Amino acid sequence: MIRHCVMLRLLPDADRAVLDPIMRELAALVEKLDGCGNFCAGPNLDFENKSPDVPFGFTFDAADAATLSRYAAHPEHVALGARLIALCQGGGAGIVVYDLECAL
Repeated sequence: MIRHCVMLRLLPDADRAVLDPIMRELAALVEKLDGCGNFCAGPNLDFENKSPDVPFGFTFDAADAATLSRYAAHPEHVALGARLIALCQGGGAGIVVYDLECAL
């Protein structure tokens, strides 16, 4: 299984009224794609004070790399990604992605 983790360096004036519908649409997309699930999104609480410049993120699980590739190429993902880029500092550079192979 691969856990897809996306951290967003949102613009200071990014509006949750714009962000939240994007998250709901991403959640719906993940749930309808075979091999994807467990979508989770929310603010970064940063209890260890290590990532104050990354105020929001989301994760979900994909069965394998091929499943994650299908998600990445899906037209809905591409469109939603463009909307997220517009909300982030530096555009696409304001989005950090980690794909963790969950072996344990």
